[in-house]
Amino acid sequence: MSAEKVILITGASSGIGAATAVQLITAGHKVVITARSTDKLEKMVARYGQENVLAVTADVAKFEDMKQVVAKAKEKFGRLDVVFANAGTGVNTPGIEQGRIDEWQTMLDANINGLLYTAKASLGALKESQGQFIISSSVAGKITLSGSVYGASKWFAYGFGQNLAAEMAEWQGRCTIICPGMVNTPFFDEAKPDKLAPEDVANAVVFAINADVRSDIREITVLPTR
Repeated sequence: MSAEKVILITGASSGIGAATAVQLITAGHKVVITARSTDKLEKMVARYGQENVLAVTADVAKFEDMKQVVAKAKEKFGRLDVVFANAGTGVNTPGIEQGRIDEWQTMLDANINGLLYTAKASLGALKESQGQFIISSSVAGKITLSGSVYGASKWFAYGFGQNLAAEMAEWQGRCTIICPGMVNTPFFDEAKPDKLAPEDVANAVVFAINADVRSDIREITVLPTR
């Protein structure tokens, strides 16, 4: 296990975010979890203890919310070493012609503005610790998918991560982009047991966090075997 770190995870109430939080807590790190689902966050605190977990209800699409999350993290644990910008969502209606503008707005608020606001709110704290910013992108952000606005939002996440990595390198910070294939999470209406489990993606995040500081892991792609 690496030295204890303080790690902020957005979208931590379920799926990849929750699985990552559990693995990090089990490994002895301190975790700050945030999402809009207060009850789910509080269940994790009850299970793992207030000394290990801080839950802050917030909406990543609201910059003031994210500023408060970072402030509360530093107030409780004294510093912030890693941010895992994991929060995101998709749409129910695919395509451009048939796509719904209201669904696009909700998704882009989370997938793009939420990522920007999380980075903007936390980079000052990460600079103090020469820390690490980790982004949930997707294989969908590296390939062509007909009419996929979701895929385009993940192209943004991927490109933003590359540019952020260059900025953070100026003060020895690190930025890692996680690109999973299809994951069996609540994101989908039907279970997909032959695809990746949230724990598989969490493993990649934990690997990046535990890497020696001399190792700047810029990108991890995880695909289902099938």
